[in-house]
Amino acid sequence: MARKRKAISDFMAENEFIYVGVERADLVEEAARNIMMTGVREKDALHVGCAVCAECDYFITTDDRLLKYQSVEVTMVTPGEFIRRMEEA
Repeated sequence: MARKRKAISDFMAENEFIYVGVERADLVEEAARNIMMTGVREKDALHVGCAVCAECDYFITTDDRLLKYQSVEVTMVTPGEFIRRMEEA
C-alpha cells in the first residue's frame, strides 16, 4: 500500500504545475458542452473539460457512470488502473 501512495504522491509532485485558470473558462465550458452531449452530467463534464484543456492523458475517477465516457482526448481510469499503468510504463 505504501508503494501505491508513493506512486500517487510522486505523480502529483511532478504534475501539480498544470493549472486551468479562469482565463481558459470559455475553452473548458465548450469542452464540457460537447462532453455533456454524450450524457455526462454538467459538473462531471466540467471536471473532464478541465482535464482535456490541461491536456491530461488520464482522468482518475471511481464514478462508474463517468468511467463509461469514451474520449480520444483523455482516458478514464480508476485509481487502481492508473497505478497499474504507471507501474507498467
